Amino acid sequence: MAIGQRIKLFRNKKGMTQKQLGEMLGFLGRTSDVRMAQYESEARVPKHDLVKQMAHIFGVSPHALTVPDIDTYIGLMHTLFALEDMYGLKIGEIDGEICLTLDRSVSAPGSSVDSMLRAWEEQAARLENGEISREQYDEWRYKYPELDTYQRWAKVPSQEFSDSLTQDLKKISKRKSTDKKKKN
Repeated sequence: MAIGQRIKLFRNKKGMTQKQLGEMLGFLGRTSDVRMAQYESEARVPKHDLVKQMAHIFGVSPHALTVPDIDTYIGLMHTLFALEDMYGLKIGEIDGEICLTLDRSVSAPGSSVDSMLRAWEEQAARLENGEISREQYDEWRYKYPELDTYQRWAKVPSQEFSDSLTQDLKKISKRKSTDKKKKN
């Protein structure tokens, strides 16, 4: 989740408007909500000092707002927390081992995340069983989804195209309805 989405998430959790947050950060008048909208849409990126201020207002770590650096343990933890928020990742224990699972109420079986993780598990099992080499496994991971045979990927039309098509269909339907009324 990008920084703009994180700012919006925590702002909403606090029940604050963009204007309220902007004013708390010292932006005055109309610039307060405009500036926050720019940060949330990622037209602008807040400087580190401003991120620290926001984190203090939200009562969270600055790491919870920024895009995590997965090359550090703290960054890895905040990446996992973001995955919990976005995809329902859950932590638990099975037979004394720490395990990560998907919350089925958030990510139902057959969902994209579920399918992707099952494809990964399938490849990891093939490596474990000696069906493929470490090099083949790494090639699958580093070229993903190009070499994924578990699921079929389809191109989805853009939201803009979909909205345009929906509007056109509504116009056609309305025109047909009007023509029908004129005939009767």
